[in-house]
Amino acid sequence: MLNNITDCEEGEGGTNSQGDGNPKESSPFINSSSSSDVEKSQQYDGKNMALFEEEMDTSPMVSSLLSSLANYSNLPQGSKEHEEAENNEEARKKPVQAPRMGTVMGVYLPCMQNILGVILFLRMTWLVGVGGVMGTFLIVFMCCSTTMLTAISMSAIATNGVVPAGGSYYMISRSLGPEFGGAVGICFYLGTTFAGAMYILGCIEILLVYIVPQAAIFQIEGLEGPEAEAGMLNNMRVYGTIVLSLMALVVFVGVKYVNKLALVFLACVILSILAVYAGVIKSAFDPPDFPICMLGNRTLMSKGLDICAKTIERGNSTVTTKLWRFFCDSEFLNATCDEYFTNNNVTQVQGIPGVTSGILAENLFSFFMEKNEVLEKRGIPAVVDPDVPTTNANRYVLADITSFFTLLVGIYFPSVTGIMAGSNRSGDLQDAQKSIPIGTILAISTTSTIYMSCVILFGACVEGVVLRDKFGEGVNGNLVIGTLAWPSPWVIVFGSFFSTCGAGLQSLTGAPRLLQAIARDGIIPFLRVFGHGKANGEPTWALLLTASICEIGIIIASLDAVAPILSMFFLMCYMFVNLACALQTLLRTPNWRPRFKFYHWALSFLGMSLCLSLMFICSWYYAIVAMGIAGCIYKYIEFCGAEKEWGDGIRGISLSAARYALMRLEEGPPHTKNWRPQILVLVGLDGEQNVEQPRLLSLTNQLKAGKGLTIVGACVEGTYLNNHPQAQKADQSLRKLMETERVKGFSQVVISSNLRDATSHLIQAGGLGGLRHNAVLVSFPKNWKQAVDNQRLRNFIEVVRETTAAHLALIVPKNISAYPSNGERFTEGHIDVWWIVHDGGMLMLLPFLLRQHKVWRKCKMRIFTVAQMDDNSIQMKKDLLTFLYHLRLDAEVEVVEMHDSDISAYTYEKTLVMEQRSQILKEMHLTKNEREREIQSITDVSRGSIRRKNPSNLHPQKSITEEPAGGSMEEKAEEEVQLIQGKNATPTPTSPTSPASLSVGAVTPGEEVQMTWSDDIDKGKNPAVANPETVRDMFNMKPEWENLNQSNVRRMHHAQKLNEVIVKKSQEAKLVLLNMPGPPKNRTGEENYMEFLEVLTEGLNRVLLVRGGGREVITIYS
Repeated sequence: MLNNITDCEEGEGGTNSQGDGNPKESSPFINSSSSSDVEKSQQYDGKNMALFEEEMDTSPMVSSLLSSLANYSNLPQGSKEHEEAENNEEARKKPVQAPRMGTVMGVYLPCMQNILGVILFLRMTWLVGVGGVMGTFLIVFMCCSTTMLTAISMSAIATNGVVPAGGSYYMISRSLGPEFGGAVGICFYLGTTFAGAMYILGCIEILLVYIVPQAAIFQIEGLEGPEAEAGMLNNMRVYGTIVLSLMALVVFVGVKYVNKLALVFLACVILSILAVYAGVIKSAFDPPDFPICMLGNRTLMSKGLDICAKTIERGNSTVTTKLWRFFCDSEFLNATCDEYFTNNNVTQVQGIPGVTSGILAENLFSFFMEKNEVLEKRGIPAVVDPDVPTTNANRYVLADITSFFTLLVGIYFPSVTGIMAGSNRSGDLQDAQKSIPIGTILAISTTSTIYMSCVILFGACVEGVVLRDKFGEGVNGNLVIGTLAWPSPWVIVFGSFFSTCGAGLQSLTGAPRLLQAIARDGIIPFLRVFGHGKANGEPTWALLLTASICEIGIIIASLDAVAPILSMFFLMCYMFVNLACALQTLLRTPNWRPRFKFYHWALSFLGMSLCLSLMFICSWYYAIVAMGIAGCIYKYIEFCGAEKEWGDGIRGISLSAARYALMRLEEGPPHTKNWRPQILVLVGLDGEQNVEQPRLLSLTNQLKAGKGLTIVGACVEGTYLNNHPQAQKADQSLRKLMETERVKGFSQVVISSNLRDATSHLIQAGGLGGLRHNAVLVSFPKNWKQAVDNQRLRNFIEVVRETTAAHLALIVPKNISAYPSNGERFTEGHIDVWWIVHDGGMLMLLPFLLRQHKVWRKCKMRIFTVAQMDDNSIQMKKDLLTFLYHLRLDAEVEVVEMHDSDISAYTYEKTLVMEQRSQILKEMHLTKNEREREIQSITDVSRGSIRRKNPSNLHPQKSITEEPAGGSMEEKAEEEVQLIQGKNATPTPTSPTSPASLSVGAVTPGEEVQMTWSDDIDKGKNPAVANPETVRDMFNMKPEWENLNQSNVRRMHHAQKLNEVIVKKSQEAKLVLLNMPGPPKNRTGEENYMEFLEVLTEGLNRVLLVRGGGREVITIYS
């Protein structure tokens, strides 16, 4: 019997729920948060505990720990306690005392009652007759071995810590995780529910066939074949529904009545079995008189027969019997009779010849029959014409179903279920860890002995045709096993009747509590309503659902059809109990320390294999349906169920498999065919620790057709001790955004004294072993020209440098806010790839991955490459088309020719402005507002100069001011004049690139060059300070263009020309991918580098700058 799971089980929103929303099990090892501060302070009173006062919240004293362990009451109350609490008002106020049930009353007898039942009394003799003694003994041995091995595994799990009520569901869910636990828990629930239907059908069969046949509503007298069968099934349905309603009402009104009657029902079972053994002993010297009437070798129905003979001598005349009239058209001796009746004699065979008769040899082997086949006795000659059909079939005893070996297995297996009864009562046991193994294994040993001995004794005592007579039609309608019993068959009839009633009540009591336990765990959302019940916790709604499902079994109405169904569900449950024990043993989980030591993983695997084999032996289609139901529930819990962390074995398997896979990955770098982008996404956080660029994760999701690793990293500035809460908040923000954007991966937040180091730590330490990122995704710095101390600019360039040094690919989206979200769809358009230099194939691979996503699926791919003066552009196009064909990529190809041209005045002016800003920002310590005004003035002056000098070459400004971006070609040796840095440095008068030297003379090392636009400053304090007009004049004074750094001029020229071509060809493209140039080798060119990227991407909406990681990522080979 399953006991109730109370509210202290892991439920929703209970007192044990933690702040993270995940319900936790109450534990005596940690001080409860509900205990008052006064109580806690009292625990630490005294001088001996003064050293530990500050840890009182987390570390209880040993004395208080032991005290709480002694009073640990996380064991749910049984149904008996619920009923007492309902009827006794004082019981609600006083804590219910823990019950004290020992091994015999708590485990052994409940298991005996659940195992011995309806199959033993109603079907065991038939199984022996059809399957033979050897075949049936094999079936019994297989099934009992399965339950014994399962009991060993269950004992190991049950003694590995405290197991509250919930039985196998609790054990499996805590060992294999919520998905397996929920799936198998539902299967166990369905099995228990259908078991209730089977017991009720057995009860009705005993009532209508053996006790009061005249109570049948649908009369079957005079009917034969399908009509008689249909009438019997309808009777079962009507009476079954009535009995089910009454039983459900009893369970609803009071479970205490079920508990009180349990011992009475068990006594009936034991008395019935003792009566059978007594009958076997008596048959050895005084067999009972149960004659069987045979016509030839066919068994005749005893109903309606007055005497087993064709004719009798009465006086001097021969008189026909009722049997004659059944087979002849009149009662006279000259009547026309059935041919088989005429050719064969009528004989009488003793139905119970006794244990010493030697009938065992005849019953050793199987005797399978087809439906409606006549029961025939071996060894008796009969004259039969094979061409003449059987007539008067309703006078013979017929087989009601087609029998075969696997059917017998399915029908028999429910008789060995019930081994969980002890573990289900673990909350009521005095010492569960001692009682469960001993009681369960003893009960299985006892019942297995009873079953095996019954197989042999039935075969040795009872005639074969009587054994195969399922409903006793040849022995005056007696229960076959009752004919063997002493002192009367009625002992067995009434004993089995009350036994089936009790077992049905037990099922209707236990199944709703199991469903309530599953519902209160919250792992299956739609079942949560069944976790509620009456005020005392009785599962009212669960009982209603159980009765409804039980009615399905009643409607099936055939005991032989219902038995294989519940066999499937129980076998699946037992299989996972064995699997749980085997996994825990093999994984060597530190917490796996069962008190029961007589287990081994090989025994568990053998038990699991037997369960799986028996499932398919019983019924392969039922097995597939049961596994399908469990699989659907598993996937449902996985996708929709609550997150639970129960320390289960599946998590242990995941850890072991992950460790094994990581060790294998360490063996070497992946082959080019296996290369996929393992992306580290670097995101920025705002003051509320929220992600500044959520579209970065949208782009990540769209790139993940490669199914590789994703790590979303963020940085928090500060120290770990002070900023840990902010890091946790940031991590939660990342996880939430990842879930929203459906990015499957990991989040990682690093705390460091500055953001630069934190980013470097992420790039260096992200990943584990061989599972590390090989690409970094970071957005282009926003408003980098106005950033405080250029920190954002420097961080970005350092990321570029570090990824280059680490041989990592780099993906930099420009204007990330303009990128599409995952919900958008492009119905047309192009993804343009500008292939300037070969980077290992990243430029080819990324568009392919993007086009796997529904956002970009309708976009077509175009590849542009640049031809120089000495290149054959026609041949280049042919080669590129061939290359793409071998790469299996569909794309349009265009070769763009870029001819050498003179450097324009616009290029010189852009270079001049770039170098001026770079120099000035390094020499002057300006506040943020002053620097922004300074940059604005430089921009205004340069634009005016360009308009005056060369208006024809003026390029329209189309860049998006929100996020400057850029790109260039390749590294070249730079010969730049060293710029003077530092607070107290002096500009070199001879430097041609220092505009300050033209108007502001050299100053002594102790003096600073200060510039300000304040009107009320005292200019006399520093002779080097100029007025605003002087400053603006200084910027209007440009140096000669020839004195500019020629490397910068060449780079600017190339960036400008390439940008013109890209804008011309790809301005309407949905996305432009192009090679990203490498960063400058020295620190002095950082601002120049950003300007080159700015010019290169000017006028483009969405740009993806890509740098390869130094290895091939795409191949033409299979």
